[in-house]
Amino acid sequence: MHNAVIAPSILSADMSNLGKETKSVLAAGADFIHVDVMDNHYVPNLTFGPIVVKALRNFGIVAPLDVHLMIKPVDRIIPEFAEAGADYITFHPEASENIEHTLELIRQCECKSGIVFNPATPLDILGRVLDKIDIVLLMSVNPGFGGQSFIEPVLDKLSHAREIIDKSKYDIRLEIDGGVKIDNIRKIAEAGADTFVAGSAIFETDNYGSTIAMMREQIALANN
Repeated sequence: MHNAVIAPSILSADMSNLGKETKSVLAAGADFIHVDVMDNHYVPNLTFGPIVVKALRNFGIVAPLDVHLMIKPVDRIIPEFAEAGADYITFHPEASENIEHTLELIRQCECKSGIVFNPATPLDILGRVLDKIDIVLLMSVNPGFGGQSFIEPVLDKLSHAREIIDKSKYDIRLEIDGGVKIDNIRKIAEAGADTFVAGSAIFETDNYGSTIAMMREQIALANN
């Protein structure tokens, strides 16, 4: 399994100081930056476009940018996010006309590719795309809004995804997004996640470094 990655979601950051907030959370120990892209169509909210990714790069952010596309249709805008500076691009299968084609497009754009499963979406298609993905993202809240509570049954689904990935022998990260906090990150890690998206749990605290350090302590307990 991969080393643990903490990926703060800028959806919960102070938008008036986004560049500084992003630099601060990375200086505090974060590994990736998670960018939640919503279109007010696939999900009932509107957030970031490629221009924001490019702005972060221009501001000097060099850490991996993990772009989660909650948009439909998805293919047209993938090259724009790649050109803007995305490292990972993940999307929801329901938003693609041809899942394999979308995954291939992401890799053609020289980004790491992945698919996202909503809480109610079964893992049925995972087996057929394992050779085309670098990351699997499980939503532990319903997509569209930050600050929601973790949906507990997703833990079993997470364990199942971990089994599928391990049996495949492919080099694939397993990411969780939604309601991840200090008090539940250990059991999430125990279920098999290695990449942890956290928004309000980090950005709404007074000390990013302390929060991230406590998260890592809990992950370490899970892996011992």
